[in-house]
Amino acid sequence: MTTGSTDKVSGAKALIKCLEKEGVDTLFGYPGGQIIPFYNELYDSDLRHILVRHEQAAAHAADGYARATGKTGVCVSTSGPGATNLVTGIATAYMDSVPIVALTGQVPRSLIGNDAFQEADITGITMPITKHNYLVQDPQEIPRIVKEAFHIASTGRPGPVLIDLPKDVQNIEIDLHYPERVELRGYKPTYKGNTQQIKRAAEEIANSCRPIIYAGGGVISSNASAELIEFAETIRAPVTTTLMGISSIPTEHPLYVGMLGMHGCKYANYAIQESDLIIAVGARFDDRVTGKLESFAPNARVIHIDVDPAEISKNVKVHIPIVGDAKQVLKSLIRYVQCCRSAEWIEKVNLWKKEYPLNYRECRDTIMPQFVIEQISEVCRDAIIVTEVGQHQMWAAQFFKYSKPRTFLTSGGLGTMGYGFPAAMGAKVGRPDKTVINIAGDGSFQMNSQELATVVQNDIPVVSVILNNGYLGMVRQWQELFYDRRYSYTFIKGSVDFVKLAEAYGALGLRAERPSEVRPAIEEAVNSGRPAVVEVIVECEANVYPMVPAGAAINEIIDLEEHR
Repeated sequence: MTTGSTDKVSGAKALIKCLEKEGVDTLFGYPGGQIIPFYNELYDSDLRHILVRHEQAAAHAADGYARATGKTGVCVSTSGPGATNLVTGIATAYMDSVPIVALTGQVPRSLIGNDAFQEADITGITMPITKHNYLVQDPQEIPRIVKEAFHIASTGRPGPVLIDLPKDVQNIEIDLHYPERVELRGYKPTYKGNTQQIKRAAEEIANSCRPIIYAGGGVISSNASAELIEFAETIRAPVTTTLMGISSIPTEHPLYVGMLGMHGCKYANYAIQESDLIIAVGARFDDRVTGKLESFAPNARVIHIDVDPAEISKNVKVHIPIVGDAKQVLKSLIRYVQCCRSAEWIEKVNLWKKEYPLNYRECRDTIMPQFVIEQISEVCRDAIIVTEVGQHQMWAAQFFKYSKPRTFLTSGGLGTMGYGFPAAMGAKVGRPDKTVINIAGDGSFQMNSQELATVVQNDIPVVSVILNNGYLGMVRQWQELFYDRRYSYTFIKGSVDFVKLAEAYGALGLRAERPSEVRPAIEEAVNSGRPAVVEVIVECEANVYPMVPAGAAINEIIDLEEHR
């Protein structure tokens, strides 16, 4: 079924009108030869366009916008190298189930397959890292394709969709009929969980003595944080989260036991290993969580709630599968469950929390990176925290106190260095009311530091706090612990003066070299209302603890005390 209005417009203008119908307000992109017709029509549009300085940043910015707002992010590029520069950002969104729509220019239809100038088979290239993609062959199909693309990206398990638009298709005039509904045979996500399975799960919970709730990013993407908290409080069970699940429950909630896995809290790992029932919600039993699979939670039965049936029993055997949306399933489950026999269990978990707290070695004159995170947490309690990838990412997960969902954005599945800064830019555009802090390493920040030009030109006051330890820190840590301190090509100290770099782009640049300088620098940056970079010179060989070595069980933990 279509809307009644009919207009004769070019394919490019039709695309813009379709984006407006979908409620898009912002695009992140970079023009080029094969997408010029679209940009020509964009000139007269009310859509906001943020001109990035590299297409990878456009994809990450759309991703950050989507995670922070819950809406679908949109990025644009031209053909060939422009389109392939989006690939890392698309793969990042795919691995973390983030809804984005990527629009790419393509050579005219008559040249496709002829190795034309700036031609790349972007639909073939991105097929493994998109939920779906389209090569538009008929300009009259643009409205239907756009409607489908946004539906697919944002429903079921969210993810990226790509639309490839040949240049001639953008120029041909069509009659614009925008569909009111989407009908896709074979794509019918299940949202309501099976009632009998939910009742079985409730019985299993009632009979459990040591249950634990294991929450992942699906809780956040389905806006199920309130239901997760109510469910945990109803059955009185501890809650642990994946990296992607952080902020789904307040850090200081009495039932929260922190992140689990390779760099998770010791007490979270102990709790899941000794549990007799795991209630997994919107999580996929990733290898960084399970460690050695044969040793993972050996005495636990598993209830798995997930909107994607492909994830159930993929890595860990599931005893009671419930396919459905986390929010809807938890609402239903709450009606059937009651407090289980877990008082002694909660006491034991709380004892572990007291016995094995997260800590770090304090120094009087040297800035410890964990201290910086604590200072950011105190100064900017309700901020959206975005991270690059590396040691700083884990410290941000461990030491910042999160109170609301969609306030921790990070590349979990792909582990993309260079994600944080452009994602923070997108988050700030989507949530201008929030303070947005990008926590970075000196290695990761340089991956997309050119976006300082973008935030300055567009007056996007993102604050980047760079923990400068002079190394590619996480790789160096592995080299220290497992490769006899053979620091092969991980030393990057002195490679750039980040204060001067910020100032060269017109941003505020600050530096902290002593512990007493950290908080004032963060406060000045946040209160300036400008794009800002705070370079903090931290202890160069600080490590992330706890740590589970690769291939070990998650209760075989290296901690700080063993490596003082």
